[in-house]
Amino acid sequence: MNYKAVIQYEGTRYRGWQVQGNTEHTIQGKLETLLSRMEGAPVEVHGSGRTDAGVHAAGQVISFRCSGGKSTEEIRKYMNQYLPEDIAVLSVEEAAPRFHARLHAVRKTYVYRIWNSETSNVFGRRYLTRVEEPLDVDAMRTAAGYLCGTHDYRAFCSLKRFKKSTVRTIEAIRILQEGPRIELAFTGDGFLYHMVRILTGTLVEAGLGLQNADAVKDILESRDRAHAGRLMPPEGLMLMHVEYRQESDT
Repeated sequence: MNYKAVIQYEGTRYRGWQVQGNTEHTIQGKLETLLSRMEGAPVEVHGSGRTDAGVHAAGQVISFRCSGGKSTEEIRKYMNQYLPEDIAVLSVEEAAPRFHARLHAVRKTYVYRIWNSETSNVFGRRYLTRVEEPLDVDAMRTAAGYLCGTHDYRAFCSLKRFKKSTVRTIEAIRILQEGPRIELAFTGDGFLYHMVRILTGTLVEAGLGLQNADAVKDILESRDRAHAGRLMPPEGLMLMHVEYRQESDT
């Protein structure tokens, strides 16, 4: 049987999503170990995307295959019983035989949260990145407008070599401010390695007056990482939602 599950996790103490041979502290590793124990045989887990070390998820989607000896509710309860407290399974359902969490995703939304204050947010420090200097949110919104659409986002990726296309579509970048809290929500069909964190860093530099908002067009055209903004820290980033065709068409 093929299954689809929605999970959430706090990424603070993990080395990222993907299994690594030199550590047990990955999200995929924890899930595969647990499901393999439940199944009595190796189980491979596919995620909709590979979040970096320290990045969180409120709506990560996974797919995996099991024998079908347990109901979806029994699988969910088993996983939540034995997973660490910083990983939770929100739902489990049977999926189409060929469903794949990564290959069939059509839209993702990430949110990056900034605490724009000289004083740190003690209770939100694991989920917010502090920027002490005042940010011009209007300038950030102007710059964000140039980043939307279908473009080659090679300048906003940390990889130096590329095997696949770096063209992506960003449908919207929404920037909300409530007091010192600034949230940047990115919705698109897919994101490159470190792309959201670099896009955020570029918008932060526009907000600080270090980058002309209109220059974002030139950064896109340059396809050169050196021209884009800083790589923001991971703790402010969260994968919020992943959509699939049957959801987006309804």
